[in-house]
Amino acid sequence: MTFFELICQQLINGLTLGSVIALIALGYTMVYGIIQLINFAHGDLYMLGTFFALTLVAGLPATVFNNYFFLFLILVGVLLFTSFFTATVNFSIEKLVYKPLRRAPRLTLLVSAIGVSFILQNIGLFWGGLPLDLMGNSAAAPKSFPDLIPKINLLPLLGLETMVRFSLKDLVVILVTFPLMSGLYLFVKYTRHGIAMRATAQDPLVASLMGIDTNRIISLTFVIGGFLAGSAGLISGLYFNRVEFTMGYTAGLKAFTAAVLGGIGNIPGAMLGGLLLGICSVFSDQFLSAQWTNAVVFGILILILIFRPAGLLGKTVKEKV
Repeated sequence: MTFFELICQQLINGLTLGSVIALIALGYTMVYGIIQLINFAHGDLYMLGTFFALTLVAGLPATVFNNYFFLFLILVGVLLFTSFFTATVNFSIEKLVYKPLRRAPRLTLLVSAIGVSFILQNIGLFWGGLPLDLMGNSAAAPKSFPDLIPKINLLPLLGLETMVRFSLKDLVVILVTFPLMSGLYLFVKYTRHGIAMRATAQDPLVASLMGIDTNRIISLTFVIGGFLAGSAGLISGLYFNRVEFTMGYTAGLKAFTAAVLGGIGNIPGAMLGGLLLGICSVFSDQFLSAQWTNAVVFGILILILIFRPAGLLGKTVKEKV
């Protein structure tokens, strides 16, 4: 493989990884933009989505995956069921935990988010210990997600003779994540509910005086964030073929970093931050070592925050006291 082909390969890997991170980061940035809450439980919600998708997929007979058309229909159904599951969980968390504390100090909300994160982690640990064949013998051990998507390199099929691999898995990740991210941007930018979300994020009191039901808008934000987390959970399982109850912590930390890198509270910023983070991660793995990746990623974040504290696409706004 030539150096140019190596760069192209890592760009493909980085965009694929970054699109999954961006999908999770959108949940962080949307909630923060609305109620200024860093929802640390969001990464663990993504983890539960992967467990839910694994349970659905592994419970189906193996024969249904032999036909590509049936496989496509099944994966679409699993995507919808998983996303609605995590959206419902996130909606319930907002109603039961965050809404009663909405007027409490921000530190109280932050601590409650950490508490919810621990609860979801333990649910994942319990889920991994269920007496099912797909869960194995140990609750804490990583689980294998069925490798449903064929490992086909699409570039030779297009007549391109190269060592670069752009697999069917990469295509599936892009075909799911990019429409979801673009759809969210268009929804927030042009729809009535999206305008209400932006108004609530800018000033909840004025928005309520203008007739916007801010409680409903906040709940809608959690539902959308949960939906995206579930989608990312299924995509992650299909791509990495691995599930464990601690995966939400690692993915959530990277997604939060991506949201801050792009500008917390800014939807295009979360997308850009996720893609950049994915690209930086794979290039660090390639040219340095995997053990240095986190140091490189967070080093870049520190430099960005030093020279542009609001993030790449964020705007510096004076906070009212």
